[in-house]
Amino acid sequence: MFENKVLLITGGTGSFGHAVMDRFLHTDIKEIRIFSRDEKKQDDMRKLYKNEKLKFYIGDVRDRDSLKDAMYDVDYVFHAAALKQVPSCEFFPMEAVKTNVHGTENVLSAAIERAVSKVICLSTDKAAYPINAMGISKAMMEKVFVAKSKTVNPERTSICGTRYGNVMASRGSVIPLFIEQIKNGDPITVTDPNMTRFLMSLEDAVELVVFAYHNAEAGDIMVQKSPASTIGDLAQALKELFDAENEIQTIGTRHGEKLYETLLTKEEHVSAIDEGGFYKVPADKRDLNYDKYFVKGDEKLSNDEEYNSHNTTRLSISEVKEKLLQLDYVREELEGWQQR
Repeated sequence: MFENKVLLITGGTGSFGHAVMDRFLHTDIKEIRIFSRDEKKQDDMRKLYKNEKLKFYIGDVRDRDSLKDAMYDVDYVFHAAALKQVPSCEFFPMEAVKTNVHGTENVLSAAIERAVSKVICLSTDKAAYPINAMGISKAMMEKVFVAKSKTVNPERTSICGTRYGNVMASRGSVIPLFIEQIKNGDPITVTDPNMTRFLMSLEDAVELVVFAYHNAEAGDIMVQKSPASTIGDLAQALKELFDAENEIQTIGTRHGEKLYETLLTKEEHVSAIDEGGFYKVPADKRDLNYDKYFVKGDEKLSNDEEYNSHNTTRLSISEVKEKLLQLDYVREELEGWQQR
């Protein structure tokens, strides 16, 4: 697929960066560039993989010059660098803006200048009907790449994006926290047992990006359909897997949390194209000539239902356990727990 091509991953030392690298490292790809600001994580990665295809670039998406240097001769960019933690973005919203909004603008401008063939920007369900700073900054990121996609010939640089739900066991997610609480004999702290979240593996997230690479046109947002679970069922599933007796304790929601997350808004659902396991949300191609809309407006008013973690396929506790056991992290933790 990427024969003799060069791929750059921003935020390449993160959970998604590792998963993308694992997906392509042993293919016929020419080079994978890991772009991030954390030299310790890069050094760990370099020592772990010891592969000549991997190249490491220290830089920050807030610094356009560092991006331009890293993008020389790059064919494709997967833009994963972001501030993702909801509470930290609530306390430091301008930091979220600097990385998630301005950083994305820098990535796209550098890619256009270097004539990168395709850029895929990674977004989140929290960008749909956002109520927290992280989601708002990601919603603005989506607006930035859709707008930017209109300013360049897609034959030269095609810009699109993906939107997906919670990635299980990724950095800052609740599964490692629950497992740590189980191991320590502490109560499993649940914000609201009826809260629902989409459940995706890292491999699912990578395949969504690959699907976008093959199928997305300039300005499109690609959305993967995903099952969901209540947080209470997720905690109970982990308890049963680890044969644990920990109490499940309800502590209330954190800063900026929703009862459920949305992957496709009602407004997007009107124009979205159903492609089986995915939705494609095409960009609004209208221009700034608004005069004509005083005469004839857009007839597409939404009576559709949004696609969210409350109305998607709901996993049972046994199904959640099956999904958890697909994760290397959970299997490794469970094996260590059983051998204690």
